[in-house]
Amino acid sequence: MLKKTSRLVLPAIVAGTMLFAAGCTQLNDQDRALLTQAKTTADKAAADAADAKASAAAAATSAQQAADAAKAAQASAATSAQQAEAANEKASRMFQKSLRK
Repeated sequence: MLKKTSRLVLPAIVAGTMLFAAGCTQLNDQDRALLTQAKTTADKAAADAADAKASAAAAATSAQQAADAAKAAQASAATSAQQAEAANEKASRMFQKSLRK
């Protein structure tokens, strides 16, 4: 009994699907306009995504440059601190020497 039912139901489902698909092959003007609008919107979204990707890449480059500049400034500050310390020690030695005279 189940085999007989499935033999009748399966072809009916296939036939119904084919009829539905056949009815959907032709679009009216409103459907075409809607599809055109959807494609235009999708194309604009893709272009916006590409622009955002380019902006993100530029921001990453700027961030890397800023990080490099900060490292260079830190190294320069360390060098300046060492030079100031050396100058302070030299001045202190000179002062001590002048007191001994």
